[in-house]
Amino acid sequence: MGAIVHRRFVFLIGTTLVSIAILVTRIWITSQEIRHQPRTQHLDLTLSAFRDSANLSDGLYTYHLNMSQFQSDFPYLQTYKCSVTLTPQKEQMLGNPKPVLIMAIKSHPRSGARRSAVRQTWAREVEVEGYWVKPIFLIAHTEVSGQMKLVALESREFGDILQWDFNEGHHNLSLKERCFLEWVTIELLHVEFIFKGDDDEYVNPKAIVHYIKEHGSSPNTLHGNLQCHSAVMRSSKYAISKTVYPLHKYPNFLSGGGFLFPGTSVKYLHEAAQKIPVFPLDDVYFGFLALAANLTYRHDRRFYVWGLAFNASKYQEALVVHGIGPELLIKIWTKVQSAQCKEGQGCW
Repeated sequence: MGAIVHRRFVFLIGTTLVSIAILVTRIWITSQEIRHQPRTQHLDLTLSAFRDSANLSDGLYTYHLNMSQFQSDFPYLQTYKCSVTLTPQKEQMLGNPKPVLIMAIKSHPRSGARRSAVRQTWAREVEVEGYWVKPIFLIAHTEVSGQMKLVALESREFGDILQWDFNEGHHNLSLKERCFLEWVTIELLHVEFIFKGDDDEYVNPKAIVHYIKEHGSSPNTLHGNLQCHSAVMRSSKYAISKTVYPLHKYPNFLSGGGFLFPGTSVKYLHEAAQKIPVFPLDDVYFGFLALAANLTYRHDRRFYVWGLAFNASKYQEALVVHGIGPELLIKIWTKVQSAQCKEGQGCW
């Protein structure tokens, strides 16, 4: 009798273990299917098909963007239709089998000296360790005819300017974000990565390519110097009124001094830009777009958006150093390239 009970007990235990194993296997298979399933819905389904008010949440805060208030205080940002007046040459990008890295550089028509310096240093259309690097200057309009003529001359000579017909201005920098996303979506189908930066900084294309190869595998991750729930300023150049934005915190965003994002994310960022109000601070606006598009971040200290005292070794590792004028940039670039050549790391 005891032997029979023992056999039944062993049978029940065995059956239970098999059932558990089957259940665990099914759960594992399901999790793998979900993990590798294409992200077909990045935006909140409650958002309108047209630009409208939005409620976005990151799990800690809920951010309400009231479209009527944005239309009242910043109507041009909400209604402007992107109109391109100068386009960069695309032939080498479109016909290139190598992955393309766009260096999108915000610039002002008056900043010809800055553009000249970055063209002499890091903003060249060349191959860098298997990637085709294409610099594009993002420029708007001014009423100074001499500045506009200079931009037109540069465009003919270098083929690296993307210009729209809205006026340059601090709040209008957000239009450069929105219109650039639209242009890439329409004009460039295959872009591996995009670096966004300014014309007053040191950028290290070789280090950026190394970074992409090491950390750029996720199609939904943005990279840069992450600002976590920064406080809203009510005065100064970056002031936002309580009527426009009553919350005291912003969502996480990457500092606009320099950040990196995969080409696969452009579609979702552009979709978000068509649906939510245009915020008048460009880096915060991009943060709202990333939140609406359900994208993630990776922080890296080598995005030196607050500057960095010169040290050849640190600058060889840096991805970007913000706040460097034209003359200093050329000096720093020359010293860094000389150090790399001496160390056998390859010369630019």
